[in-house]
Amino acid sequence: QEQLVESGGGLVQPGGSLRLSCAASGFTFSRYWMYWVRQAPGKGLEFVAGIDNDAYKTSYEDFAKGRFTISRDNAKNSLDLQMNSLQSDDTAVYYCAKDRFTYVPSVRPGTSPKFTDFHSRGQGTQVTVSS
Repeated sequence: QEQLVESGGGLVQPGGSLRLSCAASGFTFSRYWMYWVRQAPGKGLEFVAGIDNDAYKTSYEDFAKGRFTISRDNAKNSLDLQMNSLQSDDTAVYYCAKDRFTYVPSVRPGTSPKFTDFHSRGQGTQVTVSS
């Protein structure tokens, strides 16, 4: 059974950093693009970052460029998101998500994704940026 489990969320002050992690199981992790997406209260789902199956290519939404870094370790079936210079607008539930297809990305930045655009996602981890 496929499972994605996020961790690492919490309360952080503006300007601070957090590192989110996602543990994947139940599928061949190394075959899929993986993503971080987020949903703030009362808002739609937002693309944050994506990474190809071999960790050679990454993609970021504009707000994440220069502040967030997505990475993966296929040997450990893990996906990470390092977030620096956090702002109050970054407050959201962050989800780890798996592409529907192997080896090619079907979700890109600059779009308004839906949960149904992904094959599966985790339960989410809350990130709150507040002083």
